[in-house]
Amino acid sequence: MALIEVEKLSRIYHMGSERIHALEDISLKIEEGEHLSIIGSSGSGKSTLLHILGCLDRPSKGSYRFEGIEVADLDEKRLSLLRQNSIGFVFQFFHLLGRLTALGNVELPMVFGGIARSERKTRARAALESVGLAHRLNHRPDQLSGGERQRVAIARAVVMGPRILLADEPTGNLDRRSAEEIMQLLESMNSRGLTLVVVTHDPEVATRANRIIRLDDGSIVNNGDLNAPD
Repeated sequence: MALIEVEKLSRIYHMGSERIHALEDISLKIEEGEHLSIIGSSGSGKSTLLHILGCLDRPSKGSYRFEGIEVADLDEKRLSLLRQNSIGFVFQFFHLLGRLTALGNVELPMVFGGIARSERKTRARAALESVGLAHRLNHRPDQLSGGERQRVAIARAVVMGPRILLADEPTGNLDRRSAEEIMQLLESMNSRGLTLVVVTHDPEVATRANRIIRLDDGSIVNNGDLNAPD
C-alpha cells in the first residue's frame, strides 16, 4: 500500500460566477521513503496540490487516502492529529516567530501536541543538533542567516517524527551555496526513510529527486521524467 494515493482529485475555486480549476483530475501515488519533485510554472497548481497533500486544504472532488485512510472522512480533530503527527512542512520564507529563539521555534509543534516542557527541550535540542545548529540554540531568527533559518524550519518540521516532509520551494529564498546545503540535508533525511516531496520551479533541484511530476494548468502532464514531452 502506498503512503499516499490520490485519485481523480480536483480543486475548484469560485470567484463570483467564475470557476477556477486549480487542479483537475489528478491521480498520483507516493510510496513510503520516496523522494518526489513537483515542478511547473507559476499558477500550474503545484502549491495547491502540496496544500491538499498536507491537509491544509480539501479537494473539491476526488479521493485522497493517507496510509489507506480516506482523508475526506476525517473530522477536524482527527485531521489536525494527522497533520501534527504524520506531516512536516517547510516553506520558502521559513515562517519562524521572530520573538522566539531557534529552540523556542522548534518547540512550538510540541507545545500544541501537549508534550511536557522537559521533553520538548530535549527533543528540540536534538533536532537542532541534527541540522548542524547546536551552536545557535538561543539565537533569534534575525540573528541567523537564511540558510540557518531554513535549518531551524526543517528541525521544527521533523521534531514530531513525521512520515512525510512537504517542502514548498525550500531553496527559493537562498543563495546557491545555502540551497545546496539544504538539499543535502533534506536528502540525508530521505536516505534514512523520511518520505520527501519538494515543490520547485528550479530544474536543478527537481532532477535530484527519484521521480518528477510536472503540472500544467492544474493537470499532470508528465509523471516521472522531467525531459519527457508535454
